[in-house]
Amino acid sequence: MHDNAKQGKPNRLAKETSPYLLQHAYNPVDWYAWGQEALERARKEDKPIFLSIGYSACHWCHVMAHESFEDEQVAKIMNDNFVNIKVDREERPDIDDIYQRVCQLATGTGGWPLSVFLTSDQKPFYAGTYFPKDGRHFDMPGFPTILTQIAEAYKNRKHEIGVASSEFMDALAQTAGDIALPSKAKAELERSLLDEAAVGLLQMGDTIYGGFGQAPKFPNPSNLLFLLRYYDISGIARFRDFVVFTADKMAAGGIHDQLGGGFARYSTDQKWLVPHFEKMLYDNALLAQLYSEVYQITKDPKHLATVRKTLDFVIREMTHPEGGFYSAQDADSEGEEGKFYVWTKKEIRDIIGQDADVFCEYYGVTDGGNFEGKNILNVRVSPKSIAQRQNKTETEIEKIISDSASRLFAEREKRVRPGRDEKILTSWNGLMISGFAKGYQVTGEQKYLDAAVKAVNFIESRLASGDRLSRTFKDGESKLNAYLDDYTFYVGGLLDLFSVFSDPKYLTRAVKYMDFMLEHFWDEKEGTLFFTTDDHEQLIVRTKSFYDLAVPSGNSTAAYNLLRLYHYTQNTGYLDKSSRIMKAGSRPAAENPFGFGQLLNAIYLYVKKPVEVTVISNGPAKMSRWLGGVFLPDGITANVAEKDVKELQKYSFFKGRSSEGQETAFVCRNFTCSLPITSEKELAKQIGLQATPS
Repeated sequence: MHDNAKQGKPNRLAKETSPYLLQHAYNPVDWYAWGQEALERARKEDKPIFLSIGYSACHWCHVMAHESFEDEQVAKIMNDNFVNIKVDREERPDIDDIYQRVCQLATGTGGWPLSVFLTSDQKPFYAGTYFPKDGRHFDMPGFPTILTQIAEAYKNRKHEIGVASSEFMDALAQTAGDIALPSKAKAELERSLLDEAAVGLLQMGDTIYGGFGQAPKFPNPSNLLFLLRYYDISGIARFRDFVVFTADKMAAGGIHDQLGGGFARYSTDQKWLVPHFEKMLYDNALLAQLYSEVYQITKDPKHLATVRKTLDFVIREMTHPEGGFYSAQDADSEGEEGKFYVWTKKEIRDIIGQDADVFCEYYGVTDGGNFEGKNILNVRVSPKSIAQRQNKTETEIEKIISDSASRLFAEREKRVRPGRDEKILTSWNGLMISGFAKGYQVTGEQKYLDAAVKAVNFIESRLASGDRLSRTFKDGESKLNAYLDDYTFYVGGLLDLFSVFSDPKYLTRAVKYMDFMLEHFWDEKEGTLFFTTDDHEQLIVRTKSFYDLAVPSGNSTAAYNLLRLYHYTQNTGYLDKSSRIMKAGSRPAAENPFGFGQLLNAIYLYVKKPVEVTVISNGPAKMSRWLGGVFLPDGITANVAEKDVKELQKYSFFKGRSSEGQETAFVCRNFTCSLPITSEKELAKQIGLQATPS
């Protein structure tokens, strides 16, 4: 990870497992991890708390650490006047969620590093993000100045601190539910809601470069997945076309690692060229799902190639030997952002030789470069246009590009790698299990199914105990009670895996964890879910999260999963709770669709009324392979081995089903079922797949 000069003696963080906390284990700051020891000391000595929250792949966290936390004089001010607490936001999203809200209230924006000053009883009174060590013009004083002023105010002007913390606490109480709406603001779950949201979302789209907004630009897969679903229900081609256009622009851009596969977290510019080079597991999990669906629609091999490259990157670089998935890769290596990924034209010529001209034309490589004098590879022209100019066939040009890329990749493997955050989070692993299940569905490749199955086995053996899950695993140790996201994303992963490989245990576990979640996270009064369990450590507020941003929210994902589980089990309690969550967020989702993509996906499934498809086989599964290539976002599917049918018959979805000795499918919609089906043609007819009007 971040190169930390190991000088002096280690502080308390040396005992932690989080790579982010370990990055600060040799700071001269007397850091504590969040816990009783630190909070007790603050209370006993009546000292303010300086709370610093970040994560291991965060570039500006590293900058603030190097400028201030590694500086002896700054550390002295911190140690003399504060109880200093370091938190990894990926381990403790509950703490991060509360104090991010404070920062939003205080400054209008949030982000990391998050720097918050608290009273000795954890109430916030001052907040910001990155503070430079030396003041930068009048509106940004230096961090030592801020520390000194706050310490002085805490000693001598307690009343002012009390007023500020009371204002924050009042505001927090109002925002803790995220969308605490009067019931009259809830919309009925009907098609018009999807129409309003889809039109609103498309209007926010960037018609020149794809995606949403200017710079920095994030992929926002949940929103793109919703537009594909709206295309499915409306048949209006421009919604599909915008998503395909965006997918093509991202895949061609520098945000996509052209040599090694995988996507960076965001682009610093509008056109996807210059990424912030860190790679997060959750982005790649969600983008694998997006490109799988885009491929199901377009049948364009380049979209399938993007799915494969993304999943292969995760298998190669982000997988624990026992099968769980690591969290992130840094943007920096050897102290420089992006150094691992960029090239000079001369380096490329030396490695590739005579084919360098073709490679450089394809990837936009120039002598001057496009990033600090070097080149970020991005696709600039089609192989077809190069072929015409070079008087070669398109196939010959594609082979030159592919062979050259392999040689460059082999050379890149010799470089010093960016650091890797090797903690394994249940929530992000759940998303990645879904990504591999989807990848298996569209490719039929066993290695992707194996990766999903191994990851489930990892969670079950390392992070599960009875019906409880833990949040994080590292260095042989699992810890921290799981949050709503952990349960919902993992249940989603189990359901996605079950839909393509219907081993009964995946459905049984999905039901088990869902029931635990409803027992311990559900708020009967509001009809939504809290972020933490009812027996979780008491923090200053118990929050709820509803916004689908870089990752979907726990509430939205729960609504979607509950709906799918209702169809498998016919448990009406699941349907009731799903519709209550959707209704709670329906009006804001229609009015501000950008922050509710996953909730809209759930509402789409509710409005469209799913088609239920079961394929039972004993041997070659031609119909299930065909089904995997079909875009069926309203499908609740199961691909069952004949030996498992009996065990699954306890669930309503499978009652009275058998295979008649050959591969057999059943299709049900609106409480009406087909006769047994034994051909792909008949299956297509029963699902109602015909050309969609454009």
